[in-house]
Amino acid sequence: MTSQQANPTTANTGGCPFGHTASSDTDQYHGYQPFQMENPFPAYQELRREEPVMFDERIGYWVVTKYDDIKATFDDWETFSSENAQAPVRGRGPQATQIMNDGGFTAYSGLSARIPPEHTRIRAIAQKAFTPRRYKALEPDIRAMVIDRVEKMLQSQDCTGDMFTDLAYDIPTITILTLIGADISMVDTYKRWSDSRAAMTWGDLSDEEQIPHAHNLVEYWQECQRMVAHAHEHGGDNLTADLVRAQESGQEITDHEIASLLYSLLFAGHETTTTLISNCFRVLLDHPEQWAAITENPKLIPGAVDEVLRYSGSIVGWRRKALKDTEIGGVSIKEGDGVLLLMGSANRDEERFENSEEFDIARTNAREHLSFGFGIHYCLGNMLAKLQAKICLEEVTKLAPSLQLIQDSPIGFRENLSFRVPTSVPVTWNS
Repeated sequence: MTSQQANPTTANTGGCPFGHTASSDTDQYHGYQPFQMENPFPAYQELRREEPVMFDERIGYWVVTKYDDIKATFDDWETFSSENAQAPVRGRGPQATQIMNDGGFTAYSGLSARIPPEHTRIRAIAQKAFTPRRYKALEPDIRAMVIDRVEKMLQSQDCTGDMFTDLAYDIPTITILTLIGADISMVDTYKRWSDSRAAMTWGDLSDEEQIPHAHNLVEYWQECQRMVAHAHEHGGDNLTADLVRAQESGQEITDHEIASLLYSLLFAGHETTTTLISNCFRVLLDHPEQWAAITENPKLIPGAVDEVLRYSGSIVGWRRKALKDTEIGGVSIKEGDGVLLLMGSANRDEERFENSEEFDIARTNAREHLSFGFGIHYCLGNMLAKLQAKICLEEVTKLAPSLQLIQDSPIGFRENLSFRVPTSVPVTWNS
């Protein structure tokens, strides 16, 4: 079956199979498994070569893999709406729906699933609050946290640690909680809520498996609303209070929209950065000569972070919806069709990046990666994410230059449609 022969209107009518639970012919899909993140890159490469725009009946989306096609689709927001970016891949079951309705769950996307003019209005206000000044104020605390956690890890008697749990897990969470004005003692709670959001939106859960996550999302949304109410009453020097003050000064943003921004930022502001930091160590330590290079010359670190984002980004796929009959890469797309843009594939497109399957921190065009998206929805927090990764690498290369991956401890990845999250980054060092 070629992509031109696929019929997205009728192909998925016999039920709702998803990912690893679906019967799948790997030849038909060129080896691509939507929810498998262990090593999707050979399948991406095959798709780029054989069928760069392929309809996948298992998930009901056109899967797009080439750089130019993905960049153009991101850029054409009038044809390809972001309204489905936060929609659950698998529909909510009746019990989860009841729990969320009873709990008053009405959260909506902060920005990524909104479309102009609403998106334009809210982003303009959010950008004024999400400023470099706030990043600069956070930098000393981020650096102090990194040093503290690395020094604690290095006290291990057996000279082993885990860059995921010992460093990357809570640094971005504390950072975004501080930025927003949330309770930093609730790191584990926010992580639990965020895990549930990822599972419910981009995962493959049975109706029964959705139930505890539905309860978590109700709690999460209620906390976002509480923070807005608190900012109205008490003010503060944080992003939530900035947004409330903007509203009170006459700018057009509602309490619900502010709470929805918090709902998104409290997830996106740490989940993907935890993964980015983990991937920086996982990938660089897997290339010892390049780890040695940044240890000897820290000025190479910003370029190394961009190359990690290109080579192994936190988000490998994002969704769009066609608003009219159109085409991508010469393939007809019908109005209403869903599109899955595999940025993880675009970032290794041979036509854009020379020797694209090689990791090279000296690559001159690494910053052209699409890991933060492109166009009007380009990630608002990209500078903060890169700052945290940079600080982590700067401090760890000073404190633990002999760091190495534990080679006999394979690194797993969570099953997910969009996020490629390592479960651990086990390391050792010279005593």
